[in-house]
Amino acid sequence: MLPRGASSMPPPPNPAAYFPPPRVTLPSGLEILRTFSGAVIFLEILFGTIVWILVASTRVPLPLLQGWVMFVAVTAWFLSIVFLCVFLFGYANRVAVNWNQADFIFHGATFVFYFGAFLLQAATTSLHYLPRKFNSTTQERILSGREYNISIAASV
Repeated sequence: MLPRGASSMPPPPNPAAYFPPPRVTLPSGLEILRTFSGAVIFLEILFGTIVWILVASTRVPLPLLQGWVMFVAVTAWFLSIVFLCVFLFGYANRVAVNWNQADFIFHGATFVFYFGAFLLQAATTSLHYLPRKFNSTTQERILSGREYNISIAASV
């Protein structure tokens, strides 16, 4: 017989036991810059800034192609800074996310977008010898010699 007020059902399980704390193997603070991931984020910020400056310094002859390159460079630059700040300021220890997987996905997605931007920038650079205006008697090229060199640097 059960005592008065007791039920035959067991108590519900504690939900906190099923949500493990975040497991972060990447260090927080300035130590992140000594890891491979921190170095890659720093290089993404550095080279994203360089691509951003190089593409913006040309006349942008093909806005559709180079617009996507600029979008990728600026977006990846901004997200890299945010991702780096998450580790620099220790927010990774407060948010229950698999940061190793998030780091892998972030770098993989950034690689795919930068590779697509590279292909579009290289395609723009390869059109160097085409005339700007097909109906014109002048033979002004899509990219001047200076812009051609800048586009090569931005592609690399």
